[in-house]
Amino acid sequence: MAENTFPVYAVDDIVSFYRTEVLTGQEAKQLTKSDLTPPKPETVQTLYTRVLQMLFRFRPECHSMVPFEVNIQNPQYNEASTAIFSVNMRMRQFLPMCFMYDFTLKDLLFPKKQKTLSILSAIMNFLHFRKQRMEIILEKQAKFRADVDRLQAYSKGTLEAEKKIEILTTIPPEQQAEADELAAALSELKSTTMHEYQEVNAKNDIIAERKTKMAEKTQKLAQVKVEVSNLKEEITKLKSQIVDSPEELKSQMEKMRENVRNIKNSIEETDERVVELQNMAQSVTHTEAEIQQIYNLLQDLESSMNNTKQQMEEHQELLAQYEKKQKELKNLCMEEGQMKRALGMKLDKESKQKILRQKKKERKEQQDQDVLGQCNQIVQKRDDEIRDITRQTQEVKANIQSLRDACSKETEKAQALYDTLSTSMDDLHRRIEMYVVDLKQDVTKMSANF
Repeated sequence: MAENTFPVYAVDDIVSFYRTEVLTGQEAKQLTKSDLTPPKPETVQTLYTRVLQMLFRFRPECHSMVPFEVNIQNPQYNEASTAIFSVNMRMRQFLPMCFMYDFTLKDLLFPKKQKTLSILSAIMNFLHFRKQRMEIILEKQAKFRADVDRLQAYSKGTLEAEKKIEILTTIPPEQQAEADELAAALSELKSTTMHEYQEVNAKNDIIAERKTKMAEKTQKLAQVKVEVSNLKEEITKLKSQIVDSPEELKSQMEKMRENVRNIKNSIEETDERVVELQNMAQSVTHTEAEIQQIYNLLQDLESSMNNTKQQMEEHQELLAQYEKKQKELKNLCMEEGQMKRALGMKLDKESKQKILRQKKKERKEQQDQDVLGQCNQIVQKRDDEIRDITRQTQEVKANIQSLRDACSKETEKAQALYDTLSTSMDDLHRRIEMYVVDLKQDVTKMSANF
């Protein structure tokens, strides 16, 4: 008992568990505590067979079947022993799963209290474990089914999205020419814009180089202006200090005039260069404005493409609405024509009725005579039909009577067969009971010998 890896339950717990979980019907009602303390062989065998049936779907009648490969004389005498041996073999295969390894035939024929309680508690522990595993597996199956349903829904959504993408990406043949023209125009615009971007970049590089040159020249001019101002200050100082000769003054004045001329020329050249650079900058700004216009044109083209698509969709919707309206107009025209025809027919009928009212008085007498003749013909036809129906009913009644006689004969035959079968079954049951009594006596003798 101490070596067991499972708890040995009380007798009341075992009885309540097997009554609710394993046994059904009268077997569950008849199982009591006295059947297990001390244990009865019949109840223990029924419990084991029901456990095997519940776990392995091995029905109780299958234990009594002898295989065809075995040659046994009079196999009906071995039915009870084959059932016990089959239960023993199945339980010896099953109980190692419940961590019970010492099951023998003695536990079926002469069960002991402690051993049977330990075996039943081991089976009970295994059934609890099986129930828990089944619940977990069912939850996993439900989750798996939900995941499969989601996967199917997602796959359907992806397929629908792919179909929509194909529909949106495919260009209809009516718009294919326009799309090709627009694609060609876009490629040309892209090529021209790239070329112009390259030209603008080159011009920007030239402008940057010239700006650097202009900065250098402006620095040089500033230096020259500073030097000139310094020279002027020095000249004023020298004039105040020294009285030069007129010839030296003239030569210095001429040098100063030449320097001023050179400075003026350099200033004019720089002004001209600045004007050229300004013109270049204006041309660059103009090219940038043109590029911006081209970019705006591209955006307008894209918007126009989207507008054309929307317009095509609206056009298709309008065409569908136009077709519906045309159908409605046709139906209204047909109804109008029918109404006109009906009005014309009504007017014709009214005009004809006025004429017919005068003739009806003359025709009434003739119609009454014709109606009386038709009534006589109908009465004659009805009498003929009644005669045919009565003849058919008589034939049907005769057929029913013949069928009843045949059915009574068949029932008599079936009753005779049932009587013979019942007598043969009673004899067979008597033989089985005698055989069971003999087998019990043999088992008791064998147990006494053991």
